Amino acid sequence: MEYRNFGNTKIKVSVLGFGAMRLPEVERNGKWYIDEAEAIKLIHKAFEYGINYIDTAYPYCHEQGEIVVGRALGEWKGRIYVSTKSPVWRIKKTSDFRYYLEESLKKLDLDFIDFYHFHSLTNYFFNEKVLKLKLIDEALKAKDEGLIKHISFSFHDEPEVLKKLVDTGAFETVLCQYSFLHRTNKEAMEYAAKKGVGVAVMGPLAGGRIPNLGISNIIRKAEKDIIELAFKFVFSNKSVSVALSGMSNLKMLEENIKIVNMPFKLTEEEINTIEEISGKKEVGEMIPCNDCGYCIPCPNDIPIPKIFKIANYYTLTGISGNSSWQYSLIGRYDSGSKADECIECGECEEKCPQNIKIIEKLKEAHKVLS
Repeated sequence: MEYRNFGNTKIKVSVLGFGAMRLPEVERNGKWYIDEAEAIKLIHKAFEYGINYIDTAYPYCHEQGEIVVGRALGEWKGRIYVSTKSPVWRIKKTSDFRYYLEESLKKLDLDFIDFYHFHSLTNYFFNEKVLKLKLIDEALKAKDEGLIKHISFSFHDEPEVLKKLVDTGAFETVLCQYSFLHRTNKEAMEYAAKKGVGVAVMGPLAGGRIPNLGISNIIRKAEKDIIELAFKFVFSNKSVSVALSGMSNLKMLEENIKIVNMPFKLTEEEINTIEEISGKKEVGEMIPCNDCGYCIPCPNDIPIPKIFKIANYYTLTGISGNSSWQYSLIGRYDSGSKADECIECGECEEKCPQNIKIIEKLKEAHKVLS
């Protein structure tokens, strides 16, 4: 396992980090629960392989993620760097920052959090929440008290906004999207790294879209090869200190560990393959859904990420029969409602970090899949 300097924090982090957004879950009586035994076994195995950075957040896994990560830490406390996030969109008054921080500390069963992020920061949230409510001052107070070691932010906006946030000097690390399907942050990441801000990236597999490329006929690569290529692309960028992978089972973990022990330098052939894939018309037409789940629950119980996954499968393969069959199961055998049940309330679009026009895309999906 390679370990890289995390900006100016004087910390070395494993180049592969554990993204705890997709821990194994089970459904009971219409509610979702983390399979705690499996999740803890998986996290412990990751630590044994040398991963020393784990990332969670207040809302992850139906607001149970921090609890299970805390239980998994156990005897690993002090050896693993823990990242979690303040749900900025829920903060209505200045004191809410401390409320959510203390909630996270309690759930994680920790005395302090290594990297505490302003979650899903955009220019709007920075101006309307962070600045207006003086939340940086609150974070600095908590840091002085030893409750936070490093003030960070996770990011979903335009690259120029990322640079602006770096230039405030308030943040020590940033978590942003980066993959060979999402390269818009590349220059801003390099800017952050040069300024001494540690760069962590999420979505190296574009929320599952990249592995799905292996099911199509538009490229001559198996799923395994595509995943290797995607990780090599991210790891080969020296601005990246740690790349988070949302692992939900042991097989995924072991495959990722094999890749992380390979040389990261891309060959000319691999670079050409990446450009060929990125330039495909079908790839450009995919819905840029990262399956983060922020858009759900929907008031009408529409499984938005699932529908977008089926729609992307159809876009890539052109196989209408299987796509329509998968869609037909929603509301009949699977829980949820079909896309035409959307009442256009807009709740999902307000929450989507990708700024997807969800209402419009649901209509398009229903038209092609019905």
